[in-house]
Amino acid sequence: MKHVQIGIFTAAEIIFLFNDMYVADGVAIIPEQRYAARLSAGKIEFQGRQFDSLLFESSNPQATFCLQDVPIGISFHWERKTNPCFQGNLRIIVDDGKLIAINVVHVEDYLASVISSEMSATASLEFLKAHAVISRSWLLAQIEKNRSLTNEKKTYCTSMQTEEEYVRWYDREDHRLFDVCADDHCQRYQGISRIVSSVALQAVKETCGEILVYNGAICDARFSKCCGGATEEFQHVWEPVMHPYLNTVYDGDDAISLPDLSVEENAETWIRSSIPAFCNTAAERILSQVLNDYDRETTHFYRWQVNYSQSELATLIAQNTELELGAIIDLIPVERGKSGRLTKLKIIGTKRAITLGKELEIRCILSPSHLYSSAFVVDKANCINGVPQSFTITGAGWGHGVGLCQIGAAIMGENGYSYRDILLHYFSGAEIVSNNSLHRER
Repeated sequence: MKHVQIGIFTAAEIIFLFNDMYVADGVAIIPEQRYAARLSAGKIEFQGRQFDSLLFESSNPQATFCLQDVPIGISFHWERKTNPCFQGNLRIIVDDGKLIAINVVHVEDYLASVISSEMSATASLEFLKAHAVISRSWLLAQIEKNRSLTNEKKTYCTSMQTEEEYVRWYDREDHRLFDVCADDHCQRYQGISRIVSSVALQAVKETCGEILVYNGAICDARFSKCCGGATEEFQHVWEPVMHPYLNTVYDGDDAISLPDLSVEENAETWIRSSIPAFCNTAAERILSQVLNDYDRETTHFYRWQVNYSQSELATLIAQNTELELGAIIDLIPVERGKSGRLTKLKIIGTKRAITLGKELEIRCILSPSHLYSSAFVVDKANCINGVPQSFTITGAGWGHGVGLCQIGAAIMGENGYSYRDILLHYFSGAEIVSNNSLHRER
């Protein structure tokens, strides 16, 4: 498998132009001319003709095309639209009443963009090499898993629901018609528009084909912005499957023993303190390596606070759950993972109660976009007739916390750790091997 299909975005109309010669349905496409494909009667309408699918191909592997008004950061506080350019071929299909733009590109070219899109161009080489190996491993593991599910013809379920409880996790199994998407739901991918440094290209080249494996299987390697001092275990965030290489580790080089943060008392003490860790840094030089301009709109993430009035919180929960809970009386931790992240939270209202999970569902319910993480504790104040009038949420970390901590890894890279040291710190017991089938032909 040398090429990957990335779902870029969906829309009723897709506007694009080609910077090189492309061909679609046997017809040459004129470079640097603006084109539009529109949805019409369940078909793709392009230049007066209708198609079930369209593939724009170029014989030049370096050929590029640009798309207009592509959303990035979907549902996050910094969501916006861009006009990115991509290397490779463009495929357009119809699904569920919308057009989907898909980029077909070589795996290694995809990775160069991913690590440039996820991080700043100023990141250190060792950090970028570690990220290249992780991103490559994750991609191949997802494609392998998808093929397995397809061959077994099993229905993959990502939620469990009763009258009192709703538990859901979000993973890339949502994608049926392409391998991965271009947004944070999978790996942030913004094409050649983000490749502004030769260091990213060097990182991919020097690790070409390298992947993480455990017991002979490709690792489902994950990463997040800031673990908050302790990484989380896979099964507490996604499907209930334990991966030994994704266990909880302390994000530091001091010989300290992590308390069991699934215990409420330990979690509360941990979250309310600022424990030394690789990712506990405010160094602008380091943060600028990891955070792009829009990510740097987030100023506090190792430890953070959000304040809500009763009205704000009740309205937010009602809108996000589409349930009428009434005034909010309490937010009670039910279950935590080993990093202190909540996997189940009980919301008690004056009309009814509901237990929610897993971590991303909790983060989405309690925020107009996403809380930074589900590792948090709640303080109530100003009770009137047993109903709090304000809530303060104090939290730790940014993201799900599983696998590599990007800010922690950036610090490790700056402190002289090799990319292999970084990988084996976050992925316990894994091995780094070369998958020769991914190497380009010479």
